[in-house]
Amino acid sequence: MERADVRKLRAGVNQRGVREHNERLILSMIQRNGAMPGSDLARITGLSPQTLSVILRGLETEGIIARGDPQRGRVGKPSVPMDLAPDGAFSVGLKIGRRSSDLVLTDLRGAVRMQLRTTYHYPMPDEVLSFLAAGLETFRAALPADKARRIAGIGLAKPNEIWSWHETIGAPASSLAAWREIDFEAEVARVTNLPVYLQNDATAACRAEHIYGRGREFSDYAYFFVGLFIGGGIVLNHAVFEGPSGNAGAFGPLPSGGGQGARRLIDDASLYLLEKQLEEAGMDPVQIWAEPLDWSGFPAILETWIDHVAWHLARAALTVCAVIDFEAVLIDGAFPLGVRERIVAGARAAMATMDTRGVIVPRIEEGRIGGNARALGAASAPIFAQYFLDTLGGSAPE
Repeated sequence: MERADVRKLRAGVNQRGVREHNERLILSMIQRNGAMPGSDLARITGLSPQTLSVILRGLETEGIIARGDPQRGRVGKPSVPMDLAPDGAFSVGLKIGRRSSDLVLTDLRGAVRMQLRTTYHYPMPDEVLSFLAAGLETFRAALPADKARRIAGIGLAKPNEIWSWHETIGAPASSLAAWREIDFEAEVARVTNLPVYLQNDATAACRAEHIYGRGREFSDYAYFFVGLFIGGGIVLNHAVFEGPSGNAGAFGPLPSGGGQGARRLIDDASLYLLEKQLEEAGMDPVQIWAEPLDWSGFPAILETWIDHVAWHLARAALTVCAVIDFEAVLIDGAFPLGVRERIVAGARAAMATMDTRGVIVPRIEEGRIGGNARALGAASAPIFAQYFLDTLGGSAPE
């Protein structure tokens, strides 16, 4: 049955030559709503029962969908829900961060099957490529041969112009200049024959939230992801909007203070500030990134940082909503769940004290994915390119 809290996608069509679109639409419906019987799929896609039946049989034969247990209602025959087959396809996602890289193997439902991590003081292309190559071998060795052949591709989530942040990262400018000179996407293609998809890391996090998190609830929203440097994304009409350069929603440069030499949001709502504060207090900032995340060892510093970040995120939320009338602003980041809860609560409280005249005050909500959002969003790119609709605008008929 279609979920009431999930926004609808556009309808299917019955003309010849559009079977691939209809397959993608059906798979997108199932991915978005969960397991659904054919009767519900026919109703919300507008496809004829005959067209739908043919497509479902084909997808089931290919191992992309699977039958669930029959659900008996009050009258009539029991309905059989159709769901995505987890082993129907796999994907690899690589998140390249300023302090660590994560490599994940996900299945068709977006579940993480395996995950590897490497840490460093600052990233170097050769080191990251070696990590990727070794990780791919590990993933392939862990999968049976027939499943390894179902890996759809590799998604890369990488910060834009990583060489520009050498001073803040604490890296020699000459070292990070290697990123300016390398075509990393092409280098990845040298170590694998899998399709490669590159996107901004914060956009990838937004995509993960949109597909696997609370994106089902809203058609238009702004998304903030607090990493070492804050970034974000924009969703318009059910689709992640990347912009012509793939950098839409790069909220870091937003002004966060007035006067000469005004500060930017990246200067007031990023994890590198917490790193700096811990260092100034004589504490090791590595504890911010150590798994599992435990930030209980510096409560006073953390409280100050949370209050500061929450206020600036509330101000940034008003700023972006003055440009686009977003339904909501979602906040997530590479921090423990309790920290996310406190930041969102603080942003809501700060919003209540601000001058909101002329702006429709947005809902400020928590994201649901957490620190894995960038890697998971990267892994979703090959899956969506091959199986789902990436532009989800419009509505299906009631």
